[in-house]
Amino acid sequence: MSIRSTAKAIIVHKNKVLLNKCFDEYNGDYYSLPGGGQHTYETLHEAVIRECLEETGYYVIPKTLIALCEEICENPETRELYPEYIHKMYHIFLCELVCDVAQKPTEVDDMQVSSEWVDIEQLVEVRLMPSALNYNIGKMIKSEIPMFLGSERIRYNHG
Repeated sequence: MSIRSTAKAIIVHKNKVLLNKCFDEYNGDYYSLPGGGQHTYETLHEAVIRECLEETGYYVIPKTLIALCEEICENPETRELYPEYIHKMYHIFLCELVCDVAQKPTEVDDMQVSSEWVDIEQLVEVRLMPSALNYNIGKMIKSEIPMFLGSERIRYNHG
């Protein structure tokens, strides 16, 4: 088993945040931040840039590391089938768009339905995963100091 290092982006543009709308059979409908797994020999900055381009079609510039959180999946079947996804460290960056015109996404996650711009004021009304984002995303956007959002044990993985 290894710990998966992931790079996620909070992309703010015109008072909106870009989120991936997702669905899976265990978690239902939810939103996640664009981003994903860091490759070997890839920096976290390179990973967040690549992942955002693949999933959303937007080229971003990571500006600040704003949060870190940990998630451990406890489902025995998931642990057996997908051992590389059961323990994740989320490195969350505040990012800027290079251009506000998206290209066609090249590699969306299996659970990803679309990417949507959500008003910052509406963030409290959407279900975010990991769940630590739900009550902290507004603070993260405004904060100049990185936050540790804690560790969470979950029953089922998500995108």
